[in-house]
Amino acid sequence: MYVPAAVRISRALWALVCVSTAALAGPPFQTDDPEPIDFRHYEFYTFATSDGTGVETDTSGPALEFNWGALPNVHLHMIVPAAAIFPSNNPSLAPAGVGPRAFGIGDIELGIKYRFVQETKHRPMIGTFTMFEIPTGSPQKGLGEGRTWYKLPLWAQKSFGPWTTYGGAGITVAPSPGYRNYEFAGWLVQRDLGKKWTLGSEIFYHGPEGLATAQTRPATLVDFGGYYKFRDPGFQLLFCYGHTAVGQRENYAYLGLYWTWGKGGKPDADKPAAAFNGMSPRGLMGRS
Repeated sequence: MYVPAAVRISRALWALVCVSTAALAGPPFQTDDPEPIDFRHYEFYTFATSDGTGVETDTSGPALEFNWGALPNVHLHMIVPAAAIFPSNNPSLAPAGVGPRAFGIGDIELGIKYRFVQETKHRPMIGTFTMFEIPTGSPQKGLGEGRTWYKLPLWAQKSFGPWTTYGGAGITVAPSPGYRNYEFAGWLVQRDLGKKWTLGSEIFYHGPEGLATAQTRPATLVDFGGYYKFRDPGFQLLFCYGHTAVGQRENYAYLGLYWTWGKGGKPDADKPAAAFNGMSPRGLMGRS
């Protein structure tokens, strides 16, 4: 049967879009990945998160995230969050978790994701996602640290058909009083289930973050979540929930909507059929 050239081209473009959004990584999970979005493409998220222990529950939302494929193998990142804190005011935990509830803008996050090793048949891709947390939140209300703080991770990722696995480790540098530097690490496995669903699970560890935070002791969490792709594959629902397996009792949750778009420009060389990534919301969490 003869198929007009215009129809063949439109089908090919649609298939490309479906493939390139099949393995979203980063949000809604805490573990991130090394894969930047395509050159001259964009991502936008609106989301809410919650992370709490017996000391305090911290939330972000509504929060807005924007990512821009500024260069091949590089994307720039920004999150502007509304933040809230809900201290437990448990006398046995003082001085942690003591004070009034508060709501306002949190620390704004800026980041640069850079992939310096491309994925091949036998080699994972490797990259960094350096974060700069700008002190826009009020430290007096417990909505920010009061000084710029940083996250310095190293991530790796490998795909096998419908399966994708990624993870790594890093350190958060927090110079403000009441906070401390701490290590974090995570690893995730996810699988595409048809054209609509991607589900995954991660193990995520963080060290003690300081008495001014909800995470005063180390914890290892197991999280489950994924993505639902609407009729337009560039529009997706993201969700995740997790709970402590070892360490301080902690609950983590993420719910958001995601859009991606872009046109023109040459895609990143050797990029596998997995694209459009974001960042873990941990930089917005665990801060009081």
